Amino acid sequence: MLQRRHVLRASVAAFTVVLAAACALGTATSDPIPSSSSTSAPIGAGPTDGVTRAELQRFPAPAKGWEIVQTLVEIPEGKESGRHSHPGPEIGYIIQGEVSIEFDDRPALRLHSGDPFHIPPNVVHNARNVGKVRTKMLSSYVIEEGKPLVHMH
Repeated sequence: MLQRRHVLRASVAAFTVVLAAACALGTATSDPIPSSSSTSAPIGAGPTDGVTRAELQRFPAPAKGWEIVQTLVEIPEGKESGRHSHPGPEIGYIIQGEVSIEFDDRPALRLHSGDPFHIPPNVVHNARNVGKVRTKMLSSYVIEEGKPLVHMH
């Protein structure tokens, strides 16, 4: 129980640096989020085409064996992240746009610029841009060292 408290405190601490990390966006590298589509549709036609997740920072958490990862996810108009989960909690903030986060086991969340959100570990979800501009989401995760950040479903 004590280790869990340390992990939760670390996740809250990671979220408090959200604004500072936003200043570092210009130096982040961006990788496409893997697409669940296996068809050979033209570039830009797939539901996840153009979606990126840039890792802004990664560092050891106060609890041994855990790390904190912060990312910027960008979803173009009409696109989605694809169904996925994370091995630890996701604490996020909508920087720009409007998104519907759809879940397998609960009602969807409709979020707008300025809204925070939390997704528990291992919960399958899909972030769909339902607005008129490119959605930008800043997310922090607390995960066990060595675990992949994203599991596509």
